[in-house]
Order: sequence, then structure tokens, then C-alpha cells
Amino acid sequence: MTEEEIIRFMSALPGVFTQTAQTADGSPEIACGDTFFFHEPDRKMPFATIVTKDYPGWDTASYLDRPGVFRVNAAVGRERFAQLLGYPPAAHAEHAGEYDYTALDRLVPHPVYAAQGWVSILNPSGDTVRPVLVAAHERAGQRHGSG
Repeated sequence: MTEEEIIRFMSALPGVFTQTAQTADGSPEIACGDTFFFHEPDRKMPFATIVTKDYPGWDTASYLDRPGVFRVNAAVGRERFAQLLGYPPAAHAEHAGEYDYTALDRLVPHPVYAAQGWVSILNPSGDTVRPVLVAAHERAGQRHGSG
């Protein structure tokens, strides 16, 4: 799927507020061009994101500065993370070296936020990313009392 296809898919889910960061909305310059998916009504923390570049000094494991590469991130929670990856998020430090964070269309723990139950996929196919995004959306809805 392209970034635009993912944005359309996510924006069609109930209760989703989509924001693509830009300086005009007060977003930090480094985040400009990245897309954040929030659950209504609070819009406090995104439950999924599309990141289009490395964040130097913070998040460079996926080598997102390659042409055309982007990463979808999703907060699936502890239970779903363990189902998908075979271990709980709290054990990620023991498993971090097992993953190629630069591989395309492969579900991996988020390189920075795995311990919080986040997963990632670079340039995902629809079959790979849709179930993960739906799970993150359902979890966000449950946390907000609407799912």
C-alpha cells in the first residue's frame, strides 16, 4: 500500500482523526510530512503513525532516509504484541537483535517503542498492514470506551 492508501484506509475507520504534520499546525519541523492517527474525541496520543524519515539521534534503525521508504507504526498493546511476535513487549530488549528493522513488508517490533507494545512495518502490503491497523484501532476504541 502507498502512504495515501493507508491514510484513506485509516481515515475511513470510525472515530479516527488523521493529521499530517506541518509547520502551520505547530508541529515540530522534524515531524513535518509524518502522519498521525488519533482516536476521537481526545486526540491526545496517536495509536498509529506513518513516519517518512529518520529522526537523527533518536530513531534511525529503519534507515527511512532511503528513497521511497516509509514506516507504519501501530500501538497494538501487550497482548497482541505477544501474539504477533511470540514474546511480551517487556522482553523486547532480549530479542531486539533478532530483527532486521530495514526489511520491507515485514512485521517487526518498533525499534524504539516496542516495550510499550508498538510494532512497525516498512512499505507494507495491504495483507500485512490492515490487520495490524485494525487491531490498533480496536484497542484505541476500547481505551476510549467506544470499541
